[in-house]
Amino acid sequence: MTFRALTLSLACLSALALSAPAPAQGLRTPGGSAARLPATLLPPAGTGSAAAAAGTAPRQADYIVAVVNSEPITNNEVRQRAARLQQQLAAQNVAAPPRDVLAREALERLVMERVQVQLARESGIKVDDWALNQAEQTVARQNDVSVEEMHRRLAADGVSPERFREELRQQLLALRVRERDVEARVRVSDLDVDQYLREQQQAAGGGRLELNLAHIFVRVPESATPVQAAEREKRAQEIRAQINAGGDFAQLAREYSDAPEGASGGELGLRPAERYPDLFVSATQSAPVGGVVGPVRSPAGYHILKVVDRSRAGVVAATAVESHARHILLRVQPGTTEAQAAERLEELRQRVVQGGADFAQLAREFSQDGSAKDGGDLGWALPGRFVPEFEQTLNGLAPGEVSQPVATRFGVHLIQLLGRREVKLNQRQQRDMVREAVREKKLDEAFSNWLRDARARAYVEYRDAPQL
Repeated sequence: MTFRALTLSLACLSALALSAPAPAQGLRTPGGSAARLPATLLPPAGTGSAAAAAGTAPRQADYIVAVVNSEPITNNEVRQRAARLQQQLAAQNVAAPPRDVLAREALERLVMERVQVQLARESGIKVDDWALNQAEQTVARQNDVSVEEMHRRLAADGVSPERFREELRQQLLALRVRERDVEARVRVSDLDVDQYLREQQQAAGGGRLELNLAHIFVRVPESATPVQAAEREKRAQEIRAQINAGGDFAQLAREYSDAPEGASGGELGLRPAERYPDLFVSATQSAPVGGVVGPVRSPAGYHILKVVDRSRAGVVAATAVESHARHILLRVQPGTTEAQAAERLEELRQRVVQGGADFAQLAREFSQDGSAKDGGDLGWALPGRFVPEFEQTLNGLAPGEVSQPVATRFGVHLIQLLGRREVKLNQRQQRDMVREAVREKKLDEAFSNWLRDARARAYVEYRDAPQL
């Protein structure tokens, strides 16, 4: 069995600093973003050691290949990272570069990681064992194995559980310093959103047009006499006059349309424009959303058309699934740990799951979030509103289910999913989702600049060249 590369973005990985007055903690600010851990590969069962994966036998003694602000990086560390990179490339069916290039890439990644970890430690940022356990369980769950089986396969590749946990801790520290120093500074303006939309439309050739039309059909039988045809035309004109006078299109469709969809208000549904008759597309091409055209004549009769929605596929999503959640937040105060907060929340969870306690009442009593007064209710939320570890936990819940405690930068949460629904996005909601995509792009650029500056400030001494 071949295991995929893992990009961890769940427990304890990322959150945004929120400016006062703060929204419900655990939520993104508008346009919030998700940090990502570097990919971590779980080796397939039965693979050899890291040294074998790297393609050469190890030297008898380890040695220092670089020093980052007085902290050494050893050749064995480079070998293990290079083996991991090689496995990732193989999983993607990409040929590995020459060994010297692979060694340099592995070393540079370790250098950059050290720089971030050192900055995190200097700032007092920590990752306790409870948060580390959560992240480790996430890796195992993403690969559909137990933690014990994951450790066994890593050991077969020359990576001990202790080494793996230390690498994971360093990656978590690197992400937390990124959260503090980069993410909160990224802002997305309306001009940024407009520019992104223009670029996407140009890249997609404007995108495939999708339409949702509503339809009132007045049939004209093939055998109709001129007098009968005139009567049907008059009827269509009368219906249009009622619409112009403020009549409800859907109700008029139910009363007068000869088409089957008339019984449900006449709406035909969002579909590619090519799946509509050319007559319908050409008749409505200049009409705004909400506009009505017709009657227009076809061989079958008269049609009155309303533009319910119009969008470009591949540019902005037309629909999305909203989630309705509530939560209890315990902040990690000085002198306390995430583990202690999680233990307290687990007690509250048992009171709900086994004792029938009311989640909302417990939120009012114990939650340290602004939503506490509402029983922890966060309302209906579109994808991207919550920080990633919160949202991914929420996405794994069934309606009514209560999560295990989950950590974010804001503290530790207990989450209950109340329901899900698919909704059609209005223009503002579509722009909000585009704003998130723009923020991700700007965040990547800002992080690259920040990392480059941090690397330039660090003292890095290269010693003996690494050997794979």
